Amino acid sequence: MATLRELAGRHRATLLAYAQAMSGSAGRLVFSLAYFVLLANTLSLGDFGLFAAASAAGVMLSRILAFGFTSPLYRIATVKPQLVGVYTAGALAFGVASLVPLTLAAALTHALVFNGDIDKATFTLLVAAEALLWRPTEIVAIVNNGMGRFGRAARLTILGTALRAAAALAFVASPWRDLSAWAWFYFSANAVAFAFAVFADYPRQRLRFVPKLYLRRLRDAAMASLSEMVFYMQAELDKLVVLALGGAEIAGAYAVIMRLVDLTAIPVRAFAMMLVQKIMRAPAILDGWRRRAGIEAGIFLVSSLGLAALAGVLWLFPNALGRNVAGAAGLIGFAVLIPGLRNLGEYHAELLYARGQTGLRVLLLAGIGLIKIGLLAALLAAALPIATLIGWMNAVFLALYLASALLTYAALRRPSRAL
Repeated sequence: MATLRELAGRHRATLLAYAQAMSGSAGRLVFSLAYFVLLANTLSLGDFGLFAAASAAGVMLSRILAFGFTSPLYRIATVKPQLVGVYTAGALAFGVASLVPLTLAAALTHALVFNGDIDKATFTLLVAAEALLWRPTEIVAIVNNGMGRFGRAARLTILGTALRAAAALAFVASPWRDLSAWAWFYFSANAVAFAFAVFADYPRQRLRFVPKLYLRRLRDAAMASLSEMVFYMQAELDKLVVLALGGAEIAGAYAVIMRLVDLTAIPVRAFAMMLVQKIMRAPAILDGWRRRAGIEAGIFLVSSLGLAALAGVLWLFPNALGRNVAGAAGLIGFAVLIPGLRNLGEYHAELLYARGQTGLRVLLLAGIGLIKIGLLAALLAAALPIATLIGWMNAVFLALYLASALLTYAALRRPSRAL
């Protein structure tokens, strides 16, 4: 017992920081579940699938914002917080410069993927909510986490998710039930979160524009932007592929399953964020196969048990998450291995980012994305029943995990290039 007390005292600051970060994850998990239940049972299954696909597109496009200068800003917040004002000025300048390519990319995405399914005005609102409102809100939380202000970041994370849940509740109480109406509620919730983040939670430092400091960070920014886009493409592109090849109804059922899978990643991300910061400061922390294997086993077990517990609840009480979700409740058990394998792939990408190996991160994520698209397209072409499709997705994610682990742990043999 004395030993436990000594360990707790020695690592008190770390434990407190992790508890604060986890409080944000726990709050986000609760409100995310409420938001999901309200929305999935108000929109039709087809509209929910379209919203999930459009939101995923917005998340991917949001990584164009500031051309990835969020990465140098986060690294500076982590190791040289006194320069946050300088790098914030650079992020703002790059953010303005990125608006034209972001707009063109959004227009092209609508023309290629959503034309005929979602009108331009609705798609514009959804993309603006993700790229121009929610992404900057995330950046505020990222900077606060980098500076060790985990309580503020947790509060902001909870608030943003709570506002989305409140918007969904207002939508339920409204007379409208279509996607075009929901887009306005969603945009408004993200606008309020953005305003709060900027005025209440961003560190107060004088903005100073120092271009010569940014030049040597441009490669990191560009590679981070590219890797983030590729990351979200491989993470979210499956929703677009299912929509394009399977139709809105199958996309809706698939979106319900994968949204529940996404919820399992929320607690894991708090741990990954803390670990990334430690690796930035001390890259040797992951030396040793026993420690690496222990971390991976923990992530897999927490993720898989979370979805298994949810599947058990829905097996006993199919309507626990609403009647619309009940139609997909019986499918959740078929996806039991997906959360652990998916979250481990995300963890691998974070390891490469923490060590400054962003070029390898891009190659890893691009390769995984191509494998996923190919395997998913083959499954959809076979016109399998949705239960069989979800079952085979376990094998798809196992293949993705093995490819990710092979490249990631080979890369860890190289020297770290972190700031």
